[in-house]
Amino acid sequence: MEIASIKGFRDILPEETRVWQWIEAEARRVFEDFGFQEIKTPILEKTELFSRSIGQETDIVSKEMYTFDDIKGRSLTLRPEATASVVRAYIQNRPYQTYPVQKLYSIGPMFRHERPQKGRFRQFHQINAELFGDPGPRSDADMISMAVLLFRSIGLDDVTLNLNSLGCFDCRPRFREELRDYLADKKIRLCEDCQRRADANPLRVFDCKVDACKEVVSEAPSIDAFLCEACREHFRSLEECLSDLEIPFVLNPRLVRGLDYYNRTTFEIQTEHLGAQNAVAGGGRYDGLVRLLGGPDHPAIGFALGMERVAALIGNDHPLQDKRPDLFIAALGEAAARAAFKWAVGLRRNGLWAELDYGSAGLKSQMKKADRLGARQVLIVGDDELKTGRGALRNMLTKEQADVELKDAVNVLKEILKNERERDGRD
Repeated sequence: MEIASIKGFRDILPEETRVWQWIEAEARRVFEDFGFQEIKTPILEKTELFSRSIGQETDIVSKEMYTFDDIKGRSLTLRPEATASVVRAYIQNRPYQTYPVQKLYSIGPMFRHERPQKGRFRQFHQINAELFGDPGPRSDADMISMAVLLFRSIGLDDVTLNLNSLGCFDCRPRFREELRDYLADKKIRLCEDCQRRADANPLRVFDCKVDACKEVVSEAPSIDAFLCEACREHFRSLEECLSDLEIPFVLNPRLVRGLDYYNRTTFEIQTEHLGAQNAVAGGGRYDGLVRLLGGPDHPAIGFALGMERVAALIGNDHPLQDKRPDLFIAALGEAAARAAFKWAVGLRRNGLWAELDYGSAGLKSQMKKADRLGARQVLIVGDDELKTGRGALRNMLTKEQADVELKDAVNVLKEILKNERERDGRD
């Protein structure tokens, strides 16, 4: 019986993996130009890390986490998001003792047991960036400008930056209470999930995609009216920074982050091409999280982008050339096959993709394999060619064929193939 993958988990096949690798490479290039360094954290953490940081009353903790007890009875969870793990590593390893401002990024899988839908899976992948140690609006603007530059570098200019302030831990509670009172009178119009959220975590109602819930919150109180003067000044300074950087943005008073640790600046990069799930990146400031998890009282800001959604937006519209072997060696006879294998490995050691048939197929069959792989050149060599010291090199595009010296085959072929790469602009 065939064993299929688990629902909500999927294989990422080579043609898509190439696009992912390109996005990741662009992220590393952009982030490191901004002074960020890569960190890799475990995918498995103590459950308490997420219940304390994300909040018991969020959907993630209450319904979506993959949690189990290990053989010693400890509760462990597959990470549902990256920020809590990075903060835990920041506290545990104390990099701030070396330098007060730390810039970290990570790339990897996350896990949530939610309903699979377009661009959303139970194992999904994120690129995250986190900046610790600066509380000011310039670091907010720096993070946002880095995110915008990344999208531009991968050719996604048709996105919109949405911006809002969630206030601080002094002024936001007043807004939460006002919102809770507003929703109490309209709870019957909300979906089942939002009826629960209206009491436990009312800001999450703003995130709901159900039409009836969106209609209810369209007339809800705005957090802007509750911001203290310090939060207003922070947000005004951020707007000025973004204007100086010529980064356009849309003020969106309905934009919230439902996780408990966010405060002040929140932002989201949205597209019109993915339906209801229109966010491709989002983040904000979380100044109290390091302290909440037992560390020093250090401010922080971060964002994440979803690889599945970004890859879906790019589709086939990317600059990557098809990966094809530089050379296929069609060998006829045992002595030729032994020589071909040695040459192929030698070329690979020199950074060239060489393929060959591992069996003893005939020339016609080998040429078909070379064609299916899209090999640019084919070296045809048999035992007779080994004796004369000259093989036939065929250009699969032009069908031109020329003799090639076999005495120093690896170096001779390396020179030919690297020159071809340069002519084609592949180096």
